[in-house]
Amino acid sequence: LPHTVFHFKVLFCRRKFSLQSLQLSKLGIYFHFCVTRMNAAVRAVVRMGIYVGAKVYFVHEGYQGMVDGGDNIKEATWESVSSMLQMGGTVIGSARCKDFRTREGRLKAAHNLVQRGITNLCVIGGDGSLTGANLFREEWSGLLAELVQQGLIDEEASQKYSALHIVGMVGSIDNDFCGTDMTIGTDSALHRIIEVVDAIMTTAQSHQRTFVLEVMGRHCGYLALVSALACGADWVLIPEMPPEDGWEEKMCQKLSAKRAGMKRLNIIIVAEGAIDRNNKAITSEHVKNLVVQRLGFDTRVTILGHVQRGGTPSAFDRILASRMGVEAVLALLETTANTAACVVSLCGNQSVRLPLMECVQMTQEVQKAMDGKRFEEAVRLRGRCVSYSNFNVAVLNVGAPAAGMNAAVRSAVRVGISEGHKMFAVSDGFEGFYKGQIKEIKWADVGGWTGQGGSLLGTKRTLPAKHIDKIAEQMRKYNINALLMIGGFEAILGIMELLAARGTYEELCVPMVMVPATVSNNVPGSDLSIGADTALNAITDTCDRIKQSASGTKRRVFIIETMGGYCGYLASVGGLAAGADAAYIFEEPFDIRDLQSNVEHLTEKMKTGIQRGLVLRNENSNENYTTDFIYQLYSEEGRGVFDCRKNVLGHMQQGGAPSPFDRNFGTKIAAKAMQWITKKLNESYRKGMKDNKDSACLLGMRRRAMVFQPVVQLKDETDFVHRIPKEQWWLKLRPLMKILAKYKTSYDISDSGQLEHVVLRRPKESEAMAAI
Repeated sequence: LPHTVFHFKVLFCRRKFSLQSLQLSKLGIYFHFCVTRMNAAVRAVVRMGIYVGAKVYFVHEGYQGMVDGGDNIKEATWESVSSMLQMGGTVIGSARCKDFRTREGRLKAAHNLVQRGITNLCVIGGDGSLTGANLFREEWSGLLAELVQQGLIDEEASQKYSALHIVGMVGSIDNDFCGTDMTIGTDSALHRIIEVVDAIMTTAQSHQRTFVLEVMGRHCGYLALVSALACGADWVLIPEMPPEDGWEEKMCQKLSAKRAGMKRLNIIIVAEGAIDRNNKAITSEHVKNLVVQRLGFDTRVTILGHVQRGGTPSAFDRILASRMGVEAVLALLETTANTAACVVSLCGNQSVRLPLMECVQMTQEVQKAMDGKRFEEAVRLRGRCVSYSNFNVAVLNVGAPAAGMNAAVRSAVRVGISEGHKMFAVSDGFEGFYKGQIKEIKWADVGGWTGQGGSLLGTKRTLPAKHIDKIAEQMRKYNINALLMIGGFEAILGIMELLAARGTYEELCVPMVMVPATVSNNVPGSDLSIGADTALNAITDTCDRIKQSASGTKRRVFIIETMGGYCGYLASVGGLAAGADAAYIFEEPFDIRDLQSNVEHLTEKMKTGIQRGLVLRNENSNENYTTDFIYQLYSEEGRGVFDCRKNVLGHMQQGGAPSPFDRNFGTKIAAKAMQWITKKLNESYRKGMKDNKDSACLLGMRRRAMVFQPVVQLKDETDFVHRIPKEQWWLKLRPLMKILAKYKTSYDISDSGQLEHVVLRRPKESEAMAAI
């Protein structure tokens, strides 16, 4: 960008910008940038680029296409990225390129870009691809000078295209790139793994078999570790933390103990790059032979291989890639000649920009440490010293069931037991509490819970206020010293009612913590809730199938009703993941004029060749503009252009096995909640808790981190009438959905990422994970 225009752009963009107000074309400014790999990210970059007035180009076949030029570099259009959101892999191709590793190859690539006036690159790949992009940027001025010297370009072109700007997005199923919590593709790979594990567990259970599953991860054990947590595996082997000497005997003892405890199957997860402390490979076949020779168990090996790379992308990956794609375009718009190449990353629930090479160098340092045998302390899978206490902790589910609740209960029970507590399970929420449906729950009782949907403890919407005296009596009877509640809006109402009764009942003066679990994601104090990701995947999968049902037929629009009460999270974020044209929610009031405008917009799109439209409606978005009303309006107004169909998804959004994200999230957040309970019990059990508001908290994901928040502070943040938070982060994603659906709208970038430096993370909670 010319310097003066850049300053105008930045000042204007601190709040909102729109194409109409910025008038890029009248300024004579066009951005040219290319995208390589990953369909949801490609779609977001193309449409956001076109939205801000840019010319966007595809580079087919990765760096090889950039070197070869010709038809490998083509201008992208809005329609060219239609119907690619639900497709796996990359429709523009990807290839390893030896030529680009040479200066001669990079010279050809530079020539091909300058010929088309391209000076901005959005590169999606791993550390190798991003390192190559950064080298290309550093050599750019020298490459242009060489092109001028060879007479391939003139001096004017060299001056005009003197700077190359680069923004990276990390696409890797291994999640092996430092600086981001999750890379594009990882969650989908976890879906493939968990689908296979869930299927294998049924046959293993029937035949009393041990299965050794090998998953990808040559240098990174993320897939192995998280899938082991998500499926409740008995043993996991990863490259970063080789097992201690003698691990073979310990593993066999654990497997044997499980069988002795009447468990009919064993699951062992092995990363393909698993090694021992001498850097010797530990293969899945070696693990199988150990089990057969030492225990005589019927054992099978399953190597998942490239199954993990294929398939339909998960809802999480679609949303992540869409958010990162838009952030990448914004980063390119704000670059100057002196701006370092950056990578767009995810920290918690927040988009951040980090210096590309700092991330690459830290990623490479991990491998150097492993090569030098400087391993982190081994995960203590068994045998920790436990100082048993007299504390009793009760766990209960409250409200509607949500996939991932069982994973959270399992995690809480096992972490609690490992920290010396006696754990009690309360059936049927507060109703079961006051009725005395309470029993001790032990380590083996929660085996196999991780992958099961619903609530195995049972859950009801009953609130405690009318039964406080009976609940206090039960707490006294079982000597309950702390409470962990896992649930939705009813859970936060319940903990508030218990807190209000502390002045009357001393038994309630104990640490209480709530973990959010609801498909509606309407709990104040947390960006995310257990169960919401599974519901989003159900919505996305259903929308994909519904749209596919119209393939080859005449033009058709589908009206889909989602759950959520008054909270529009599922409709909005599900719409973003499914590529919806509109999503009607309570938080953004709409009238007949908005409906008419949406119909006209869809009509115009259909005339350009688009065959299918998708409209989502939250169940309580408007009492008058019902799903039937909207269906009839679209049917009438679209007559002659498209026809309509409607679907009410209903409780299918609550059912099914939890997604890998919800299993992992439920496991981690419940473990953190139990650590907080232990800390509070050891610090000041019942000492001043009557007036200590910090002893009753909600643990939620806030932007970048999980945070404990006193529930009394959440009252002012809550709309109790409609059971939603007063401010909801995902509302900022709605303009993104509209932009990607070709609406002319404004986009708020006040919360977009700013360039930061990579910092070392705090030590991981390995002890809690080991206990699980």
